[in-house]
Amino acid sequence: MRIALPVHDERLCMHFGHCEKFALYDIDEQTKAILKKEEIPAPVHEPGLLPKWLHDRGATVIIAGGMGSRAQQLFKENGISVVVGAPAEIPEKLVADYLSGILQSGENICDH
Repeated sequence: MRIALPVHDERLCMHFGHCEKFALYDIDEQTKAILKKEEIPAPVHEPGLLPKWLHDRGATVIIAGGMGSRAQQLFKENGISVVVGAPAEIPEKLVADYLSGILQSGENICDH
């Protein structure tokens, strides 16, 4: 499993298409442990680019604050599960909460 999170100022970026970088976490699915963290600069924002771009980098899950329905559909078409409505926390906490099954997702702040 590889979890992707859009990051800005070392916290989850609430608008995934406008983040400065992505944090990617490789996860041991048996132990639910983080094996590796990688941060990569986000590409220039282009509608429809990020689902394939993250798929090409091995992402299987994306945790986001807000994401429009079309983007969610594109992620799913690229084999990436989508979690929306996550709070603007540090990425490691969100990953740990997700893996523990306690991630509290709220309202999807993006409606387009």
